[in-house]
Amino acid sequence: MEAAAIVLAAGAGTRMKSKKPKVAHEVLGKPLVKWVVDEARAAGANRIVSVVGHLREQVIPLVEDCTEIVVQERRLGTADAVASGRAALAGFDGSLLVLSGDCPLITAETLSKLVEAREADNAAVVLLTMKLPDPFGYGRIVHDEAGCVCGIVEQKDATEAQRKIDSCNSGFYCFDSAWLFEALTRIDDDNAQGEFYLTDVVELAYREGRGVVEVVTSDPQECLGVNSRVQLAEAVKVAQRRINRCHLDNGVTMIDPDQVWIGPDVRIDSDVELYPQVFLMGNTVVGEDSVIGPNSRLTDTVVGKGCVVDETVALGARLDDAATSGPRAYLRPGAHLCEGAKAGTHVEIKKSTVGKGSKVPHLSYIGDAVIGEGVNIGAGSITCNYDGKNKHATSIGDGAFVGSDTMMVAPVSIGAGAIIGAGSTIAKDVPADALGITRAEQVSIEGWAARKRGRLEQK
Repeated sequence: MEAAAIVLAAGAGTRMKSKKPKVAHEVLGKPLVKWVVDEARAAGANRIVSVVGHLREQVIPLVEDCTEIVVQERRLGTADAVASGRAALAGFDGSLLVLSGDCPLITAETLSKLVEAREADNAAVVLLTMKLPDPFGYGRIVHDEAGCVCGIVEQKDATEAQRKIDSCNSGFYCFDSAWLFEALTRIDDDNAQGEFYLTDVVELAYREGRGVVEVVTSDPQECLGVNSRVQLAEAVKVAQRRINRCHLDNGVTMIDPDQVWIGPDVRIDSDVELYPQVFLMGNTVVGEDSVIGPNSRLTDTVVGKGCVVDETVALGARLDDAATSGPRAYLRPGAHLCEGAKAGTHVEIKKSTVGKGSKVPHLSYIGDAVIGEGVNIGAGSITCNYDGKNKHATSIGDGAFVGSDTMMVAPVSIGAGAIIGAGSTIAKDVPADALGITRAEQVSIEGWAARKRGRLEQK
């Protein structure tokens, strides 16, 4: 049977003390709501609706490329938020997951269990529950004498006896979609909050004998909601350890897993070694036998096989097999180190290709350049690519040698096999196999320094 999902992404998150809505805060480089959306997709939901409201201008860009957007105009409660998705899902008849957009630790496996349980019993509602030693703040699950779920009572509406119940609502459900949208028209806002609670439909289904199925999670951390900075930090730690354990099991070495942070979409081959204080985020890929050294942060970067990356910040960069970077290198978007190429100490490269076996070893900036194979760039060299208004390109041919402290004023081309004298400012093209040099004549004035010192001593 077809499955769809409604992700509730309209929460204000006032305890976050932030200008951002809580679902836009990130765990390991990924917004909370994106974690939930991606797990719903992995669980088989081929239609996903995001319900946005408060600060929606910040939330919509996060999900508009992967979900349908529905706006909850007024904050009237969770039932009203779900009802907002009725028009978007018109004609849909199947299992409808309703998910909290601020719970990034939920898994596709658990969501699939909810769908399977609903379809197995043709139930009106399946709810994911959890047992907590401290249930404060959560809705409590009320059971009848036979042990069946007969309702959910929110913390503010609970009696003293009900507040002692340790079985809690997680905020994750799977509904018969047709029944749900009809049932939402029959609930009211007669409660302490004056809101329309989605939880009220559980009692309604029970009274109508439509079937309420409870799935108890074995891992309550999956349902951890993020409503504060403390809970955000807790979610990061849980996600970090979960992801790192998976990579360790797949053959990745970490000297200290608690000091390695890996985003959920990162791919790492076996026999990769990760040192402490490594951050791998976004769609980063690391090939086998590569070593990522301490204090490195790679985002949306592709690292080939057998690379060594040490104290490097790389954003949208690419390193082919056996390339090396660092220590203290900065690879900006569009930086491409070809096979065996090197970006060394205090080197910044942006939107440039460094050819096979070429080296930029020390203290250099390379921007908007194409460097051929077997090129050596001397220390302190710069491609002067910006004229104050436009960026210009530099081309350096195979086998060229650029001496230290060279300024290459773009647009400029240095031919294959050319040699550039140290300390030159190259503003004109240099032919292949030529010597390019711009250097003022050296003058030595004998005795000048001694006379200078003498004048200083007299003063």
